[in-house]
Amino acid sequence: MALITIREIIDMVIMTVILGYIFMDYIKRPKTEYDVIGYKSGFDFEDFKLAMLITAPGIIFHELSHKFVALAFGLIATFHASFFGLSLGLLLKLFHSPFIIFAPGFVEINGPASNIISAVISFAGPFINLVLFATGWCILNYKKKLTKKEAMIWYMTKQINLFLFIFNMLPIPPLDGSKVFFNLINAIF
Repeated sequence: MALITIREIIDMVIMTVILGYIFMDYIKRPKTEYDVIGYKSGFDFEDFKLAMLITAPGIIFHELSHKFVALAFGLIATFHASFFGLSLGLLLKLFHSPFIIFAPGFVEINGPASNIISAVISFAGPFINLVLFATGWCILNYKKKLTKKEAMIWYMTKQINLFLFIFNMLPIPPLDGSKVFFNLINAIF
């Protein structure tokens, strides 16, 4: 059995492209003098690529962490793009919503799991966001001579992954935090 199926790869590509489009108006590359002089409105492919680079890894690695931890416990786990969630994100962008909150993907897990194992699987996604946040923080604080673009990429990566960690750890269903909390409570009592 393959660790990742062709269908999962296709879902990841679709999700990455849609995330890039949704966030390209919020995440923009530093403009050069040429950009200011030769300004044109419309679709900016460079901002689109940058938005994909910054947003997709935190979300995809988050979901893949759930998948691989579940697989490590002998469960069946499959990544899916959430076409409802992605459509909601696109609608929020098209209506110029000041906030964009949606679930672009999920992992379907099948098989018996104890409360502790379910809590570990649920924490795996936010944990990766915490690791990506810490990586961005370390690079920004200890790496010498970052270009303006590199610093911006790592700063945005750090911020997005901090948000993803905090948001996903809220103990509100169906967020991961509620699954961690309730599974731990059930394991203790």
